Amino acid sequence: MENNHIIRKGDFVELKFTGLVEGKVFDSNISDDLKQVNEKAEPEKTLVIVGQRMIVKGFDNFLEGKEINKHYEVTISPKDAFGSRRTDLVRIIPLKVFHEQKLNPRPGMSFVFDNQLAKVITISGARVITDFNNPLSGKDITYKFSVSRLVNDLKERAETVCKLVFRYVPEISVENEKVTIRGPKILESFVKQAQDKFKEFLGKEVFFEEVKQEKIEKEQQ
Repeated sequence: MENNHIIRKGDFVELKFTGLVEGKVFDSNISDDLKQVNEKAEPEKTLVIVGQRMIVKGFDNFLEGKEINKHYEVTISPKDAFGSRRTDLVRIIPLKVFHEQKLNPRPGMSFVFDNQLAKVITISGARVITDFNNPLSGKDITYKFSVSRLVNDLKERAETVCKLVFRYVPEISVENEKVTIRGPKILESFVKQAQDKFKEFLGKEVFFEEVKQEKIEKEQQ
């Protein structure tokens, strides 16, 4: 029976979890807990392959040996969570750089700079001291969670592998155990490069079907 299954590395599982730092919720896929972070946010299904670092290292490691539908709690040190704080990620940026981007920095303000999230610490004259550390770095993180089920559905498993290798989930169809990924021509080379991963986790290769850009735009309208 599934409820007697002991979680092993390589298992596909669905997690129900809430992450806390200093007693406050920072992430969750449980509706009531998530509303403590953002009233309007909707919880998302969280599927992971155990041992593939699709979640923070300490949480991932802790999953092995657990049982389905039992509730657990684990506290993870910075080393195995979001890392230690690094002084080299606290930088001084000239105020004019912000003004060139039509930004008016204030202490506590967060912004994206060179595709990195940063927070303004202080402003001194024409200098802005900014912190590029992850806001959760240097902190112990607690996760309360349960493994709600093993994921056996082939389409869900294929979507999970795509999230692992592509960092997003393209359009996927499954017919007679044949997995097909549909998308623009540029996606084909990534699918080919990922075949070893698909074979490792799904036990089969996946196929690609090109969808013309005009059709994609039409379907999105």
